[in-house]
Amino acid sequence: MARTDPPDVSFVVPAIDEADYVRETLGSIRDLDTDYVYETLVVDGGSTDGTPEIARESGARLVAQEGTGIGAARHQGATETDGEWLAFVDADTELRANYLTELLGFAHREGLAAASSRCRITGPWRAKLMEATINHVFPRLSRPILPGFNLLVRREVYEASGGFPNVGNEDTAYSRRLASRYPTGYCPEVLVETSGRRIADSGLTGAAVHYLALDAARLRSGY
Repeated sequence: MARTDPPDVSFVVPAIDEADYVRETLGSIRDLDTDYVYETLVVDGGSTDGTPEIARESGARLVAQEGTGIGAARHQGATETDGEWLAFVDADTELRANYLTELLGFAHREGLAAASSRCRITGPWRAKLMEATINHVFPRLSRPILPGFNLLVRREVYEASGGFPNVGNEDTAYSRRLASRYPTGYCPEVLVETSGRRIADSGLTGAAVHYLALDAARLRSGY
């Protein structure tokens, strides 16, 4: 008999030409050790490599992105799923097997509307500075930044708070707005591993300049 009840969690994975990474990401979602019921949606932004085929082979549902920008992709994915919770994961991020059980359990225990967790960033030693910032600075902010590659949020809260805006540093914009109205927080366990490829390609200074430019654009847009 087909399941008619919505899943506990909907995973949303935005992707453009991520064939080198997305198979491992989707495999880590597929192989989660959990009793929660979940679905996975890949929002493809016009890939010209094997990303769509890999998504289908991995058992994910695939939809074509209607606009441009990662904020738009994340938001579209939210509107095309129906889980009680939304889990936003990037195409170069792998989840530990206990990710869903631990992070959702943490959110329930702490009475949180949204949560992230500590992470491990692969790549050059410089990536460890970014990792330390996420793990030890972001959680201590009065309005914690929950990175878009690892964000769990209750659907009703996501909808009430307007969802991801399509601006630079959309995760900073959204998570800080979210935290101004709802309780959010960080699970102290490392539950994800994400790629430090931007730092490897551009160096720490180049990556910092990139994100500062995005944040300037975000502020100019009013977020």
